[in-house]
Amino acid sequence: MRIVASGVIRKRHPAWNLAVVLAGLAFGLSGAARMQAPADPDPALRPAPAGLTGDQVMARVLERNKRQDAELRRYLEVRTYEIRNTEGKVGAEEVVQVAFHSPDEKTFDTVSQHGSWVIRHLVFDRLISAEKETDSGREHHDSSISTANYKFTLLGKQDLGSRDCFVLQATPRTRNKYLFKGKIWVDSRDFAIVRIAGQPAQKLSFWIHRIDFVREYRRIGGFWLPAQDTTCVDVRIYGKRVFTIGHQQLAVNGAIPSPLPQQSSARASACGVVRGANAGVEEAQTNGRK
Repeated sequence: MRIVASGVIRKRHPAWNLAVVLAGLAFGLSGAARMQAPADPDPALRPAPAGLTGDQVMARVLERNKRQDAELRRYLEVRTYEIRNTEGKVGAEEVVQVAFHSPDEKTFDTVSQHGSWVIRHLVFDRLISAEKETDSGREHHDSSISTANYKFTLLGKQDLGSRDCFVLQATPRTRNKYLFKGKIWVDSRDFAIVRIAGQPAQKLSFWIHRIDFVREYRRIGGFWLPAQDTTCVDVRIYGKRVFTIGHQQLAVNGAIPSPLPQQSSARASACGVVRGANAGVEEAQTNGRK
């Protein structure tokens, strides 16, 4: 079944508010290539090169993103949208095949659906519809990771798996629900974003106490693509929920990536700091098959 964009829900609902912010965060993060960041510098951080600034690192990231956007012609991936409670019980799951063709054509085909219809309709389907509207230009929010939207402070360097990374503090310049506050890990060789962790820059609604998120990336045949999004949300009445989007790339520019070792989940047993596995630091090769 192919999902198409549907009309706007006018009645406020906690699940719809969640979909709105997840969509906003997804748009902002995708322009750069979900858990609480500590307020103080991590003791494991090493000093960064003298004279290097956060804005200079981000300028290199944006240059690389432009090259990747020009070279990435198409990809095919399977996404698994899932919401669980803190005990691990699945409330809803939806598996969707996503096909992208440059510059902005993207289709979503539902493979399977399980669990609560309310969650699937008000969160998963709305999130997909919002992404389609943004990609087609019908809806636009300036939520890109850029110096226009954020101040970047270079905190130091840190190893993330096998990757040597710069660690940046991202501070939004305005209070906007489509922006976030948190940290960004940038590969020091590729100048590609490996991980982002933070919270929305603005309180979303009465219904939502808190949201913490992590997005992790992996390198596939020279391209850095999303590996997993993990969001922990504390919703009034409903309690704490963990929302994940797993990304499994089936083909990138026609080449088929080799399978990666199974990753342990970045889910948290409670809403707090999420420690992902190595989803953002593993590298998949492509075998060149068309």
